[in-house]
Amino acid sequence: MGSVPPIFDAHLHIIDERFPLVPNAGYLPLPFTAEDYLARARDLGVTAGAVVSGSFQAFDQSYLIDALNRLGAGFVGVTQLPSTAADHEIRVLDDAGVRAVRLNLYRGGSETVEHLERTALRVHDLAGWHVELYVDLADAPQLAGTLERLPRVSIDHLGMSTRGLPHLLRLVEHGVRVKATGFSRGDLDVPQALQAICDVDPHALMFGTDLPSTRAQRPFTQADLDLVNACLPASQARRVLYTNAVHWYRPAGF
Repeated sequence: MGSVPPIFDAHLHIIDERFPLVPNAGYLPLPFTAEDYLARARDLGVTAGAVVSGSFQAFDQSYLIDALNRLGAGFVGVTQLPSTAADHEIRVLDDAGVRAVRLNLYRGGSETVEHLERTALRVHDLAGWHVELYVDLADAPQLAGTLERLPRVSIDHLGMSTRGLPHLLRLVEHGVRVKATGFSRGDLDVPQALQAICDVDPHALMFGTDLPSTRAQRPFTQADLDLVNACLPASQARRVLYTNAVHWYRPAGF
């Protein structure tokens, strides 16, 4: 792996049946443990990453802390929290390596949009965290004003849709970050979207495998990684694959 450039995987899921799983619209994912992930990611050049809580994990924190311990240095967590979470719980999670809170507005399982602004400001003030949104911006353009006011925000899966891309690009102008993940989840022309986001802000885009690609039309493949390298200049591709996410997530030791 020595000649493979390093990758910060900004979006991955760990699914461990030893911890609580909650069916989402009747769906439960297959297991994908920390060991499964490391075996898959090693040859890609992944050296660090962000473990993201899914709808089927609701507000469970036990799986996430365990996963971070198993994955090791450089990996951080993105959790889902109820708006009633105590300050000390947020600080404990921060000490464990959590760096963000996620609102899954697309599939549910997280806190609702009504608590978005208060939650985002609170976790930022307490721990410097950002808020991540799984949302199709075409269905929620009214969120733009709120998101522009928040201190640190990222959007999952390129914002999901072609209709949502103009809203996404306006948010990028205001400092919002975007995950280059889940290329099959929406109807976007992915190379065009990647280039458009980088043209607005070269620091905005962060690549993630989205492994194990639960409920995606197709799972992540090496071709997704090759696409990033093919459609962006080498210096920009390195930012997307590594540098931008390292600066955004601030993993310990990096």
